Amino acid sequence: MSEQLSASRRLDIIRHKGRPTALDYIPMIFDEFFEMHGDRLCGDDRAIIGGVASFEGTPVTVIAEVKGRDLEENQECNFGMPHPEGYRKALRLARQAEKFHRPVICLVDTPGAYPGVEAEKRGQGEAIARNIMEFMTLKTPVISIILGEGGSGGALALAVCDELAMLENALYSVISPKGFASILWKDASREREACDIMKITAEDLVKLKVCDHIIPEADGGAHNDPTQTAENISAFISESLQNLQRKFQKGLDEMINSRYNKFRVVGDFEEFPHSDTKQDESLAENSSNV
Repeated sequence: MSEQLSASRRLDIIRHKGRPTALDYIPMIFDEFFEMHGDRLCGDDRAIIGGVASFEGTPVTVIAEVKGRDLEENQECNFGMPHPEGYRKALRLARQAEKFHRPVICLVDTPGAYPGVEAEKRGQGEAIARNIMEFMTLKTPVISIILGEGGSGGALALAVCDELAMLENALYSVISPKGFASILWKDASREREACDIMKITAEDLVKLKVCDHIIPEADGGAHNDPTQTAENISAFISESLQNLQRKFQKGLDEMINSRYNKFRVVGDFEEFPHSDTKQDESLAENSSNV
């Protein structure tokens, strides 16, 4: 791996105009990719693509969030911000993979789910929440890889998995650095400062037990050698599939419980004893008199 860089420097790298996207990686990693369209409810969302492919001779389902490589592509895929129909398409493909016993490979790269009015009308929050719930008990191995930006619930909807990896310069957070700065400091221009304190790099998240693996990139970023980075991703997928298939053969319940517990232990929290009942009643009475 290359030298340790600050989170803000990694932000520059993942926003480099030449950084490979899922559209670049899929043909380099998988064979015979056959794309499927639509969520069978509303429409097709180009911010998420998915279909069936072959990986080292094994049939797999590939689901990927897509960023454009130029203005025209970005407009087509809504700058990598999925609508509800994108997440519902992903869930449709995941259920199909479960039915036919295909492992699911998710490639995550989004600043976040699209927050527009039309997306909310079509149930953006419900679509994300349902994906999180359904992927948690999906009866087939799931691998997720953060390629660049992993923003909020828009990323988490495809990152409930058995093995989570991040490319070396990828970032994964509950909110974008710009959103963090806007809310906390009322100043979006402090994005880089926010980025450096949010603990959102691959190294940070391995320490916090959110991320399981770091996939090396070419020196200076994946854009300097996309082929080498794709080979590194392939090596990770190959090893993980072998490990997960062994776990799957030991028992489906064990694999699903392991996936569930993986997310139950994320984050630090502290429990406090319940306060005195009389004190609670007194507080409630005082509140009602305000």
